[in-house]
Amino acid sequence: MRPPLNADADADAGDVVDARADLIALCERGLEWHPDWPKSRTDVAELRLAAVLVLFGVLDAVPAGTGGAVPRDLDVLLLRRAATLSSHAGQIAFPGGRLEASDAGPVAAAIREAREETGVDAAGIEPLGMLPPMPVPVSKHLVTPVPAWWSKPSEVAAVDHDESVEVFRVPVAEMLEPANRANTQHTLGDRSYRSPAFTVGERLVWGFTALVLSRMFDELGWAERWNPERIVELDDL
Repeated sequence: MRPPLNADADADAGDVVDARADLIALCERGLEWHPDWPKSRTDVAELRLAAVLVLFGVLDAVPAGTGGAVPRDLDVLLLRRAATLSSHAGQIAFPGGRLEASDAGPVAAAIREAREETGVDAAGIEPLGMLPPMPVPVSKHLVTPVPAWWSKPSEVAAVDHDESVEVFRVPVAEMLEPANRANTQHTLGDRSYRSPAFTVGERLVWGFTALVLSRMFDELGWAERWNPERIVELDDL
């Protein structure tokens, strides 16, 4: 694991370039997903292919500087899924969805879905690569995360309220604050599993989205020391 970027308190514009370079390097070397994540007995060949866009950018409204391991103005684009959906209802998620026959692959699918869900201008998105696909048994999908850089940010909003009800940009430094880190706990059969979560303001990021971000932050060397014994009970939300 590389040292955290921006260790020096005197951050400059080069820090954001480093963040982009880190993401490219991560895509090139890949990673393994959390070994404690519940394994599906479903044959991977039976899962439907999907992709999500993990879109990082620079917030204009946030002053540049360090927020620990990353610049304070580094952010990631997320949305809240509609409460009426059959799977992952009401959860905070990345833009994305199922691959269609017209898509050239996961990258094209992730960008198309992001455009359809948030109205983001695809011309301002620079794909940085792909991460290994992850099985998501609850929705029977094999999901490929597509890290990308928002080279020219555009206005975003929930386009189809049957799919999503809120679109927002979250500063990465806030997600990495130790006080904003936690675990959720799930029981499957006779085993209990813990999965990463982020509590930022009144929002809770958990499930697939939190697992992807947590593993990425660890592998990028951006994560700060936090207390994994802090448990967020989903039943209380």
